[in-house]
Amino acid sequence: MNFFKIKTSWSNAELIVLKLCISSAYILIGTYFHNYFHDYYAPVLVVFSITVIWSLYLWLNKIKTGKQK
Repeated sequence: MNFFKIKTSWSNAELIVLKLCISSAYILIGTYFHNYFHDYYAPVLVVFSITVIWSLYLWLNKIKTGKQK
């Protein structure tokens, strides 16, 4: 499987989306265990969902354009 051997380059703007996705996942895990963030569960879930979809779209786009070259 060559899936993990695919090389892509990411700009800083695209990495912001990926980092936001990862950080919102950490916050979601934290909200499960702590009541302090309980009020923010829905907004963080929305941000996480949007950034996951956005990151996957950017990543698949990069793979697709890399294979066409």
